[in-house]
Amino acid sequence: MSARLRTQVGIVGGGPAGMMLSHLLQLGGIESIVVEARSREHVEERVRAGVLEQGTADLMIESGVGERLKRQGLVHRGIELRFDGRGHRIDLSELTGGRTIMIYGQNEVVKDLTDARLAAGGRVFFECDNVKVAGLDAKPSIAFTATDDSREIACDFIAGCDGFHGVCRPSIPAGALTTYERVYPFAWLGILAAVAPSSDELIYTSHERGFALHSMRSPELTRLYIQCAPDEPLENWPEERIWDELSQRFATIDNWQLQRGPITQKGITPMRSFVAEPMQYGNLFLAGDAAHIVPPTGAKGLNLAIADVRVLARAFEEFYQSGSRASLAGYSGACLRRVWKVQRFSWWMTLMLHRFDGDSAFDRRRQRAELDYVTSSRAAATSLAENYVGLPMDPV
Repeated sequence: MSARLRTQVGIVGGGPAGMMLSHLLQLGGIESIVVEARSREHVEERVRAGVLEQGTADLMIESGVGERLKRQGLVHRGIELRFDGRGHRIDLSELTGGRTIMIYGQNEVVKDLTDARLAAGGRVFFECDNVKVAGLDAKPSIAFTATDDSREIACDFIAGCDGFHGVCRPSIPAGALTTYERVYPFAWLGILAAVAPSSDELIYTSHERGFALHSMRSPELTRLYIQCAPDEPLENWPEERIWDELSQRFATIDNWQLQRGPITQKGITPMRSFVAEPMQYGNLFLAGDAAHIVPPTGAKGLNLAIADVRVLARAFEEFYQSGSRASLAGYSGACLRRVWKVQRFSWWMTLMLHRFDGDSAFDRRRQRAELDYVTSSRAAATSLAENYVGLPMDPV
């Protein structure tokens, strides 16, 4: 027999979207329970995004989970676009009236949110098997197994924050969603290296051998990416080959040097754009990667998820304070306007910087002209900067 629990909002997924939503609901006096398939250690240690938009960093600080972020986060006021062996700085702060980005790993965001939820007495179940959602049209429930015990949560609403491969989106009846997708013909080989970053800012490089990105996680940890084939076996990339390839792609006419060090993690990430519409069905609301995926070139995935749950948390607050479902009914429309703008920006950055198999000489020259225009026109650079530091979280 299943142990039965009751809450107002059941949240499937204990990543940044699910944990931030639970945190915001608690601040609004709304009960929630979080159900996560993975272990706490896995969720807190997996290396994912590391660039926080101004709005994401502000929300963490304003909601009381930003103390470690303020101490350890690295504020960046610009990025570099590198091509033809030369670097071109985009001054994000100057072009956007002082707005910045923050380097702070997604896993660190999750740690801060999880610590806050548990300290506040929040109910979070990790390592849950056989997670199922039901009653989406009437009386929602979440069933799962944890520590060999079957449990069922009765709730008013379900928030599906369980990622692209989660159970929530596939539980919506066939035909209720329309999906849009583009799969890119390349992937990113990402590494984490125990060496100080070679640059104080992110470097996006367009090279005849393919795209490369220099990022960081801390003053002692560098995060680097190389464009590669999506079916490339990881064993084809020993450390020496990785560093040699990165050195070639980052090379400049003034002999800029990439610092090398021990590689502690590496993996290959496929690239896709994906949107499911609408982002809700009955009493189920999708947020983050459960509803949309962006290629990582624009550093938007985590930030888009946080923007979703900020809108959703406010809609739940309106319902429990006044009984009005107006904001809940408008949740998908409010989010999708921002989602598609972010999709456009991420797609544009990806096309501008990567090599596509089959590109003609015309395509290559057009791409070179695009980079030249962005780095020589204040108007074009401002457009990039406004999108990079983050569009407004609130629907406009």
